[in-house]
Amino acid sequence: MLNFSWVVERLFDPRAIVDILVVTALFYWVLWVAQGTRALSVIRGIIFLFLILFITGEVLQLRTLNAILSAVWPALVIAIPVIFQPELRRAFEQLGHAGSWIRSPFPSQDDTAIESMIEEVVRASYQLSRLRYGALIVIERETTLQDFVARGVAINADISRQLLINIFFPNSPLHDAAVVIGSNRILAASVVLPLTDNISASSSLGTRHRAGVGITEESDAIAVIVSEETGQMSVAHSGRLIRNLDQDRLRRVLRTLLRIEATGTNTQQGGGPIGRIRRLFGADQIAQSSPRTRRETTPSP
Repeated sequence: MLNFSWVVERLFDPRAIVDILVVTALFYWVLWVAQGTRALSVIRGIIFLFLILFITGEVLQLRTLNAILSAVWPALVIAIPVIFQPELRRAFEQLGHAGSWIRSPFPSQDDTAIESMIEEVVRASYQLSRLRYGALIVIERETTLQDFVARGVAINADISRQLLINIFFPNSPLHDAAVVIGSNRILAASVVLPLTDNISASSSLGTRHRAGVGITEESDAIAVIVSEETGQMSVAHSGRLIRNLDQDRLRRVLRTLLRIEATGTNTQQGGGPIGRIRRLFGADQIAQSSPRTRRETTPSP
């Protein structure tokens, strides 16, 4: 029988309260990291499967099944890092970049440079969209992309929309693959990026979009994608694809993801940058790399 006096005593124990808060925060962090990714579906599947097997074994007293389940639990310690390797890597990268969340309320020179970079990228993307020139522009953040940059053609030039448009001009030597921007400079062009491993997304996205999503699955970079077929502008971030963007929306998305705009009460409402984008443009603008990812549609004139 439950001892209520012991429960009340534990509730007023400061160490017990801290213990509960730490465990709650840990579970919340795990679910927050998995939210919107393929890992969430895998977690649900694992929990559902083991719950059904555990209840069945206990109710029907199936000794063999119970013995197998008892032996499987330790194996999960090894299986979980393997199954959730991309999500865990991204989570630990976010922890390592925790210092970047603390920002000064006053604009800095870095903010001014980033603002100028965003404006050049937005104007170039809009012009490329009008001309129906395909483009893939990757903006490096905390995670370095030097391994990919080394495989491309070094540029190391100031960011300008004229240069970006010339790079992606059809049949030019550097128009294929991606341009990487880092430290407010164009680092390299013709950079080959990894494609997303999501088979369902691969069936509905072109190579350029798959590469944009793929690099954001392996790093915290942001990819701006212009479709050659439709002229549609998209942004890939954390394995998600934000589609159907016009010039103003693209600017606002980049400002939000690069934390130029003050978040204010948006931070209290939760959801991080993606949550703020959902509130700005609606959930229908954000397509996950999942079976529900829609095919590109020709934008309205």
